[in-house]
Amino acid sequence: MAFHHIALVTNDLAATHRFYTEAMGFTLAKVVIGPTENPQGWARHVFYETGDGLMAFWELHDDALPTVDPALSTGIGLPGWVNHLAFAVGPEGLGPHRERWLAYGIDVVEVDHGFCVSIYANDPNGTLVEWCSDTRPLDEHDRAEAEALLFDPAPRHDPAPDVTVHSASQPTLRRTATTDGGDALRQH
Repeated sequence: MAFHHIALVTNDLAATHRFYTEAMGFTLAKVVIGPTENPQGWARHVFYETGDGLMAFWELHDDALPTVDPALSTGIGLPGWVNHLAFAVGPEGLGPHRERWLAYGIDVVEVDHGFCVSIYANDPNGTLVEWCSDTRPLDEHDRAEAEALLFDPAPRHDPAPDVTVHSASQPTLRRTATTDGGDALRQH
């Protein structure tokens, strides 16, 4: 079953709108203005077409509500990679999205996870956003491995993935795992 939309809060609607329309390529679809629980408060609910559903942001105008850090992970004390948004793209789609982000001035991290390749950047709210392309379908072996690992109290660690950092202002850096368990950073 597909999502209809996900809704998140923003403290900077103008920057959020620019990012999701210009850097992500989404289309503004709908804006709904409504009340909050506070009679003097109101909220703007802004919807964007993602190509396969909707993404929405709340801009809150209510002095009774606390000002919060809108970042999905770092806003609640977690590393930035934990809670994030991932959008599917075909194998030919990663390159154009990476170039669009770089042209927008955003540094891009590319990770080969084996079963998928992803590019990552932060939105203006501090939330990690991902474009993800499957490299193969998940199969019975993947499902059996998932069942075995789901509640394993001491699972083995997967090898570190290949990571490439694409800087909007500098040459590309590639981080690869080394045989001694460390990693090396090389410029390309």
